[in-house]
Amino acid sequence: MWLSWREAMARALYGAGGFYRRERPHRHFRTSVHVSPAFGAGVTRLLARVDRRLGGPAVLDFVDMGAGDGRLAAQVLAGAPPELAGRLRVTAVDLSDRPRDLDGRIRWAAAVPPGVTGLIFANEWLDNVPLDVARGSRLVLVDPATGAERDGGPPSERDREWLARWWPGGERAEIGWPRDDAWAELVAALERGMAVAVDYSHTRQTRPPLGTLTGYRDGQQVAPVPDGSRDLTAHVALDACAAAGERAGAAETVLTTQREALRELGVRGARPPLEQARTDPAGYLRALSLATAEAELIDATGLGAFGWLTQIR
Repeated sequence: MWLSWREAMARALYGAGGFYRRERPHRHFRTSVHVSPAFGAGVTRLLARVDRRLGGPAVLDFVDMGAGDGRLAAQVLAGAPPELAGRLRVTAVDLSDRPRDLDGRIRWAAAVPPGVTGLIFANEWLDNVPLDVARGSRLVLVDPATGAERDGGPPSERDREWLARWWPGGERAEIGWPRDDAWAELVAALERGMAVAVDYSHTRQTRPPLGTLTGYRDGQQVAPVPDGSRDLTAHVALDACAAAGERAGAAETVLTTQREALRELGVRGARPPLEQARTDPAGYLRALSLATAEAELIDATGLGAFGWLTQIR
């Protein structure tokens, strides 16, 4: 059976018994949320800035897209300062079942709620939105059981328009308009506030000529076989998503890196003073551990290179 990559990914990740229906992502790969609580603390500080910008609404929303085990939602709820805590409404959005030990104050939903006033945060969510792959003037078809590929029919008119604008000239290209649509839906769900996407990404000037589609299972990068046994991911054309968000009503856009965004939010990876090792050895070790984890979050050759797309509506 030969399928388009978009259909094969959708079945493998989100179909009955699919990877994201039954698995927690942290069992297979580490995200920034699991590297250090400093990531959640930075997001909480960002939420506080959004609150001030909105003038302290009676209900302040935090929506965690692709919540997985709900850790980021739980960190934001637990870390919210007193002036936010009484007004904060936290929603974790994921297709998997609600974790048994998740704080009962966190709402669990299968889709983003409408009319959000606050912050929608999508950490490594867009890279799992299924998409098609083109090779030359043909779509690529895949055998879900083996990952073998062959040429299919020509791309649709919408595919061709997207490729001409956003990924011209590549030998193999991942057709990103489904991610644009998914992102535009998040921006449109904002009544007032901010939407942030954090992901592996590239821009029109840096598109990889052979694409980025790959798989992850049990902590290892593996071949992208769409059989439901592994994560399937491809880097995100965040510049195209930004344009879609603007069409959906975003009034302000910032596209930067995780390194720059987190440093501006106070995540700097600064080592504690050596003198503390003599006066407070235990405190020094805790501070050193935190600094090491923060440094990983902002490493320009690793997680720090992730793209951060911020749009305000």
